[in-house]
Amino acid sequence: VTFASVGPMVSIGLAHPGTEGARMIFGAIIGAGIFGVLVAPVVSRMLRFFPPVVTGTIILVIGVTLMRIGINWIFGLPVGPTSPKLVNPEHADWLKTVTEMAGAGGAAVPDQPRGFGLSATMNNPAYAPVSNIVLSLVVLATVLGVARFAKGFIANIAVLIGIVVGGVIAAALAMMNFSKVAAASWFAPIMPFHFGAPIFDPVLIVTMSLVMIVVMIESTGMFLALGDITGKKVTQPMLSAGLRMDGLGTLLGGMFNTFPYTSFSQNVGLVGVTGIRSRFVCVTGGVILVILGLIPKMGALVEALPTVVLGGAGLVMFGMVAATGIRILSGVDFKTNRNNLFIVAVALGFGMIPLIAPDFKMWLPHAIHPLIDSGILLASLAAVLLNMLFNGASGNVEDAREAAMAAEA
Repeated sequence: VTFASVGPMVSIGLAHPGTEGARMIFGAIIGAGIFGVLVAPVVSRMLRFFPPVVTGTIILVIGVTLMRIGINWIFGLPVGPTSPKLVNPEHADWLKTVTEMAGAGGAAVPDQPRGFGLSATMNNPAYAPVSNIVLSLVVLATVLGVARFAKGFIANIAVLIGIVVGGVIAAALAMMNFSKVAAASWFAPIMPFHFGAPIFDPVLIVTMSLVMIVVMIESTGMFLALGDITGKKVTQPMLSAGLRMDGLGTLLGGMFNTFPYTSFSQNVGLVGVTGIRSRFVCVTGGVILVILGLIPKMGALVEALPTVVLGGAGLVMFGMVAATGIRILSGVDFKTNRNNLFIVAVALGFGMIPLIAPDFKMWLPHAIHPLIDSGILLASLAAVLLNMLFNGASGNVEDAREAAMAAEA
C-alpha cells in the first residue's frame, strides 16, 4: 500500500466518522483507481514536469510528514478524543437551531446532519510512558545493529527483525493482548463492499487522484530502476502497462475495503540482492499473501502488536524517505540557478502547514478541507507549479528519469 494516501484517508475519516466515512473513503479509492487506469499513458509522458528539484522536494515532504506518525506511535497522543475544532457549517447550523429550540419546547428536533458527533476533550494520562520509550529505543537499536553488522539478505530485513524483537519483548512484558487472536477464526473469505455501496464524492475523488499521480510518478522511477537491474530497457508501452496495473490494484483495493496499492520499491532492492528476476516468484509470493489474508488469526496477531514497536522502526523507515529526498536535492543546481531555492523553500513551507498549523483551514469552505489537509499534496502542487514558473515545462527528461530512479533506490 502507499503511505501517501494515509493523510487524505484520515482526513476523510475524521470529517465523516462511522460506516458512512468508510464508504466515502473506498469510493474515493475506487474513483482514483479508475482515474489511474485511464491516465496511465498520459502520466508516462509527464516526467518532464518532475525534475530532481520537484521529485526531491516531494519525497522530502513525504518523509517529514510520516515522521509525525512514527513519533506519535512511540509517545501516543497528548490529548484524548476531542470534539472537532473545525466545525462543518451544516453542523453549526443544526446546533444553533437545536439551541434556539431548547427554550421553546414542543418543537420537533430536526434530523441530525450527516457525520455529526460529539465527544469530550481530555488529557491522555498514558502519554509518553517510560516503558514505551525504552521499548522503541530497543527496536531502533536492533534495526541499526543488524544494518551495521549483518550482511546481504539479513541486513536488508533489519527493520523486520527489529519489529520481531520488539514484539517478543512486548509479549513478555504483557503489552500484547492475544484475546482477539484466540477468538479469530482460521478462515474467513473477504467480501467486497463490506461497509456497503461506496459513496463517490467528487472532491474526495480528486484528492485521492492527486495522490495517485504522485504514486504513479514514484512507480515510474521504480520501473526504470528495475529495468536497469535486470538489463532490460523499459519502453513507454511497458511503462504505461505498469502504471495501469497500479491503477487496477487501487481499484481492487477500494472494492475489497483496503488501501490504494502501488508497486513497492523494497522489492526492487530485493531483486538486486537476491539476483532472482523471475516473475513466477513474484506470483508465488502474491498467492501466499492472498492465502494469509484469508486467515483472520494473522490479521489479529498483527493488530495485537503495540504501535510503540512500530514507532521505533518507523523512525528509521520514515527518516530514510526524508533522507532520500535530501540526497536527490543534493544533485540540484542551487548555485547558478537560485530559483531552485525558491521552489524548495516555498514547497517545503506549504508541506509543513498542515503539520504546524492544523487549524489553518478553519475559515475555508468545508468541502475543500480533504483536498488541502495533506501537506504532501500541497507541497506537490506548489513544487510543480513553481518549477513551471521559474524553469518552464520543457525539462530534461533524462534528469527526471534519474531523479525518479533515485527516489526508489
